[in-house]
Parts: sequence; C-alpha cells; structure tokens
Amino acid sequence: MDNELSALVVIFTEFYYWLTVVLMFLIHIGFCMYEVGVSRHKNHMHTLMKNTMLIPLVTITFFFFGWWLYWALPNGPFISDAVGNGGGIDYGAGEANTPWSETMGPHMGDRITGVFWAAFLLFSWTAASIVSGSVIERIKSSGFWILAILIGSVLWVIDASWGWHWAGWMVVKLGYHDAYASGVIHAIAGGFALGILFVLGPRIGKFAADGTPRNIYPRNPWLVAIGLFLIYTGFWGFYVACNVPMWDVQSGDGVFWSATNIYLAPTTLSAITVNFLMSLSGGLLAGYMISKGDAFWTYSSGLAGIIASSAGNDLYHPIQALVIAGLGVVFMYKLHYYVERKFKIDDAVGAVAVHGYAGFFGVVIAGFVLWGYPSSPDPTYASINPIGQFIGAIIMFGLLGFLPGWITAKILNSFGLLRIPREIEIMGLDSAGSSDILAEQQIIIDAEREAIGN
Repeated sequence: MDNELSALVVIFTEFYYWLTVVLMFLIHIGFCMYEVGVSRHKNHMHTLMKNTMLIPLVTITFFFFGWWLYWALPNGPFISDAVGNGGGIDYGAGEANTPWSETMGPHMGDRITGVFWAAFLLFSWTAASIVSGSVIERIKSSGFWILAILIGSVLWVIDASWGWHWAGWMVVKLGYHDAYASGVIHAIAGGFALGILFVLGPRIGKFAADGTPRNIYPRNPWLVAIGLFLIYTGFWGFYVACNVPMWDVQSGDGVFWSATNIYLAPTTLSAITVNFLMSLSGGLLAGYMISKGDAFWTYSSGLAGIIASSAGNDLYHPIQALVIAGLGVVFMYKLHYYVERKFKIDDAVGAVAVHGYAGFFGVVIAGFVLWGYPSSPDPTYASINPIGQFIGAIIMFGLLGFLPGWITAKILNSFGLLRIPREIEIMGLDSAGSSDILAEQQIIIDAEREAIGN
C-alpha cells in the first residue's frame, strides 16, 4: 500500500468483508434451529449433526477446488468470453486462487482474498443448508454430505461463475442480472433439493392411503421463529457481502468512488437496506394473508419475499420490491401445494418453495421490470431482458439444480446411500446408533402389533 488513502481503502474493505462473514454465520445458526424446530424429537440430533458436519466438508472442498472453479469458468463451455476469445477454462485467472497460491495463506501483500473467499464460502454453506432442510427425517447422513459437497463446492459455484462473475458469459451474452442471488444460490439449491426429493420419497405418514397429503406440523414453533429471524439477520449480511464497499467506478480516473453491486455497478447500502426491509415486509404480509395466519408459512414467506426481490433489489424502487415480494410469495405458496399433491413430494420445511420457486420467480420477473437496464457497467454487454432472465432461471433451477440433484440421488439410491431403512425411520434416526435402544424400540413395536392383532 503506497499511501494512506490506498491503505484506508484496503483495510476498510478487509474489515467490511470480515464483518459480513460474521453476520452470515447467523444464517447457519438459523438453519440449524429452524430444522430442529420442524423435525420430531426422535430426529433432533441427526438433524443437527447432518447440518453441522457440512461445515467442515464444504469448507475443505471449497478451499481445494470450489474457489478455483469460480475464477476459472466464467466463459462457460464452448462460449467465447467478453472480448471474443474462445471459451473454456481460464487457467490464468484460476491460478491465483488455487490452494497452493500464496494469496490463499498468510500474505501481507494481499489482505482481501481470504475474507472474500470466506464470504463466498458462507454462500456455499447456505446452498447446502437449503437442501438440508427439505430432506430431514429420512436421508442418510453419508448421502446428504455427498450432496452437500456437490451443491456447495461445485454446482452453485459454476452458476456463480456464469451469472455473477463480472465477465460471466450469462451476463455478457444473455444480459443476466441477479444482484443478490435469487437464482445464483436460491433457485439452484431449491431445484437441486427438488431433484433429490423425487428420488428420496416422502416421510412415512406424510400421505394418506388415497394420496391426500397430511400436514406434519413443526414440533417447536419457537425454534422455527427464532431460526428464521436469525436467517433474516444473516441474509442482511449476505446482501452486504454481495457489494464491493469502495470502488473507482469511472475506469480508474479517481473521480467517482462508490459502493457497487457484484457486477461493479454503482449502488448504495442505503438503497439496498430500504429494499431489503420492504421485501421482508411484503413477504410477511402476503404469507400471512395467503396462509390465513399460519405462523410457519408467515415466517417462511418473509424469507421468500426477500428472495423473490433479490435479483433486482439493487435497481428496484422500494414499492416495486414490496409488490414483487408479495407476488413471489403467492407464486411459491400455490406452486408448493400443487407439486405436493400432483407428484407426492414431501418438502419438510418448504425449502423448494421458499428458495427454489421464489428464486425462479425473482429472476424471471426482473427481466420484465428491469427490461432495458444495463446488466453491468460494460456497455458492450447485453442489457437486461425477459428472454435472457428466463433462460437464466432455467439454467439455475433446472440445468444446474434439478437435473444434477435427480441424477446424483438416483446413483446414491442405487448404492443404498440415500434413504434410511423403514424401521429406523419409524424409531427415529437418533436411536440408530444404539443397539440397546433399537432392541427396546422393536419390543415396543412388536407389542403394539400384537395388541392390534388381538
């Protein structure tokens, strides 16, 4: 750092991203509480450990190859880059972000890479945790951890490289705009979870003999409420992490400095704060009304509202953010129950709806509301448009989300690594490690069957 001003910019940016990581940690705490609040007592520890152990697994794999993928793959397969060069892997950009690069360790000359890596890592945890909630009470831990690594350190990173990187091919060619990750994290994770659920199947007792779905209500509404409030708080930190705090936005002339969005277009923290709160409010109100005051869906809809507006919340007027949030909640709520009835899908916490359907909606609606706006500061890039956003939503939810989730789940299922045995599911996953408890539970089951028979 050659002078006091440049030192101030670097150190402030370093602290800025470090603080966002701390705030985003609350998302994972919230997910743990939320999932335990929904799950039944016999599955509490399994639910916690499943979601806890994704932290080291995703962290280590993201360090070794996930971070490299983001920088190396913006061009996409066989697609030319922003200046017309051939597509493929950008080894030069990836080299500085390999696990053996000096910037990935203690290095006084680079204060930003580590905290920026950590911010993206917390996004990876979020993607995996979204999937975690939808599959509770019936998935094997080993199978889930494989799926968590795939979504957390591979798939969402690829879509971020394509649609979030300042030179990602979807931004350049399609005009894709997704400032706060309606699609880049939420739609892909929701689609991935849906693909798994098609193979995993519903919990025992979720559907009656005639196929009618039954509600399996949360066992601890307090934990659900507190967990979702923590997720709201952490999501606020997520919004901040999707910005660059200080950037010379006029090509290095030093005249105009501003915070920017992920595409390096000028924005302000004030603007996104207003839109975040309006989105949350629109989601809560719409959720309360459409669910007729159901607490679980009201709290979940607050999150869905934010997600529905996130693609364009750097550019929306606050009233637009409010309305889009409400419409996104109606869309995801109706679609959730349609898919549940039609395909017998048991999404235990509504994660596919809240993240997947609301995220898909958010990406598509941004194409209409922001039609003609620049997708990034580079005037040679395609502008935001409905077709580009719709194609982007399909890529996020379907191509990189649902399809890999379904294929991987089929493979895991063929090896017996996906679903727990029926007997274990009835007794509870927390008892699966104790032969004494299993024997005791089996005696009870046998006695109940004998009593019914008599």
